[in-house]
Amino acid sequence: MWTTINFYKYIIPSLLFLLLPCTSAIADTFAQALSNAAIERTKHHVIYDGSYVSIPYPNGDVAANIGVCTDVVIRAYRALGIDLQQDLHKDISANFHVYPANKIWGQTKPDTNIDHRRVPNLQVFFSRHGDTLVKSDKPEDYRAGDIVTWMLPGNLPHIGIVTHRTKGVTNTPLIAHNIGSGPVLEDILFNYKITGHYRFGGLGSH
Repeated sequence: MWTTINFYKYIIPSLLFLLLPCTSAIADTFAQALSNAAIERTKHHVIYDGSYVSIPYPNGDVAANIGVCTDVVIRAYRALGIDLQQDLHKDISANFHVYPANKIWGQTKPDTNIDHRRVPNLQVFFSRHGDTLVKSDKPEDYRAGDIVTWMLPGNLPHIGIVTHRTKGVTNTPLIAHNIGSGPVLEDILFNYKITGHYRFGGLGSH
């Protein structure tokens, strides 16, 4: 749910940003708010730890001082009132066969503790309930608030959020992500093979 605190923390800065000159037009206030929330995540000290942990449902989370790449995305959306744990669980419960939970991890049923914290599951969810966008090597094809997934060396899936901040004359957008040393803002968009590019503004926005 939106709160007064979230309004002043994310939406007001987004509206102010729209009044300033920028390298790319940001028309969607929600996307800009998600970018702000993603950048805010990089101010937290988080130890990379992907251990399986039992958490509450809905709005469950692991301890604030631990997390993986997916937790950057989950926590940024949650700051805007969107609970990916609950949204994905409802979808995977009704459509278990379209998710890779059984094929990759041998699950026979959904698991609210871990399903939303796995990149391949989020890819399916975003493709079903958001916009699936072009995977290109052009910076202008990526907009603040977009979600990008990669395949890292060793066949390790990764995920991050595109922000409105850019790097260098190419204006390549910086990515908020956690690749092992905690949430950071980095110029890594084209460092690895891109496997997915999505835009998700909440259920019903597609």
